[in-house]
Amino acid sequence: MDLSALVKAYDVRGIVPEQFDEPIARAIGAAFVDVTGADRIVTAHDMRESGPGLARAFAEGAMHRGASVVEAGLASTDMLYFASGHLGLAGAMFTASHNPAQYNGIKMCRANAVAIGQDTGLYEIRERASRYLADGLPAAQGAGDVEQVDLLGAYAEYLRNLVDLSAIRPLRVVIDAGNGMGGFTVPAVLGDAVLPGLPLTVVPLYFELDGSFPNHEANPLEPANLVDLQRAVVAEGADIGIAFDGDADRCFIVDAAGEAVSPSAITALVAARELAKAPGSAVIHNLITSHAVPEVVREHGGVPIRTRVGHSFIKAEMARVDAVFGGEHSAHYYFRDFWFADTGMLAAMHVLAALGEQPSSLADITAEYARYVASGEINSTVDDQPARVAAVRAAFAGRARDTDELDGLTVQLTDGTWFNVRASNTEPLLRLNVEGPTREQMEQVRDEALAVIRN
Repeated sequence: MDLSALVKAYDVRGIVPEQFDEPIARAIGAAFVDVTGADRIVTAHDMRESGPGLARAFAEGAMHRGASVVEAGLASTDMLYFASGHLGLAGAMFTASHNPAQYNGIKMCRANAVAIGQDTGLYEIRERASRYLADGLPAAQGAGDVEQVDLLGAYAEYLRNLVDLSAIRPLRVVIDAGNGMGGFTVPAVLGDAVLPGLPLTVVPLYFELDGSFPNHEANPLEPANLVDLQRAVVAEGADIGIAFDGDADRCFIVDAAGEAVSPSAITALVAARELAKAPGSAVIHNLITSHAVPEVVREHGGVPIRTRVGHSFIKAEMARVDAVFGGEHSAHYYFRDFWFADTGMLAAMHVLAALGEQPSSLADITAEYARYVASGEINSTVDDQPARVAAVRAAFAGRARDTDELDGLTVQLTDGTWFNVRASNTEPLLRLNVEGPTREQMEQVRDEALAVIRN
């Protein structure tokens, strides 16, 4: 059976049951143990209806190959990474993140939350699982057992020990969980029942766990999915709004006026905080983040390191250079204190601390980090990705100060504007990101590049 449409560059993702079902999960579970060599693993799942069955089938495949399974049950993705680091186990999280309700998938890691991607075992898992589906599982190797654990309290305590919110000024916070796992983790980490007297008044939006996403898609990267949060922040007179995606490994921030704050600005803000604790450390940023990020890192005595887009690349580079922090334009934030893994909750706590430790508004704080004007990511469907990228290169050759191909094509123009165009791993798309010193400069380059891309 060909699983190439299901197993992507960084994870497993597909429609249930047409593309992804329990027999496939069982085969992947067996292959996961073969490739990682793990004799004990931890699993978890989000609120999607298909999650428990898929997670249990994966566990059955793992136990068939001799591994014991620790089932953490309902969890956010960063809870699974916590479990992997806290317990020292390879792990599998069943989630389709921000995808619509009919999807599910698996994010896998080795012990201590070390990412598994296309070049670090995922394709080998795919090929083994395909053979197992075609030929059947090999003879059982031993008989692994299964146990259930509740890690929510330990996860919450770990995060609260990293960022102290007890002494900040009172803040009114609207949090949109989008019917995703933020509705499970936020009360445990920030709830007054857990920490009486915490100077936060949390106004919840859509905390009911519901994998059908009845209110809006759990993808705050799309502006339409932030509208409810933006309205509620203004109506409540709140200091800040926070939105989590479906599996709560990403967070998005809205200021008191209901304006979305760029993930690049949040990357710069958190980088400055982490560098204050670890002067001279490296900070990772992918090549789509604002040029303000490496500027701020240098200004605070850090060493900025530019990487490809994608969590497996970010995590590997963070571990290689022992970076204190990393951020992506997609609002994934990675922490050395969190096994180099991404956690939306810890990033949100840093922003709350930064806001609550002084009297200024969030807009005033982040203005320092919003130095340029960005287009956001614009997708175009094309027939021939390499040909269109080559055409873009040729069109801008006379104005390019520098170019590189770290991930797609990045062009630095002589007027200070830059852009990146790169191909999707899974669809016939080219993704364009443009940033300039002014809106006029950004829009001119954006429109020129799109005209070439779209022929």
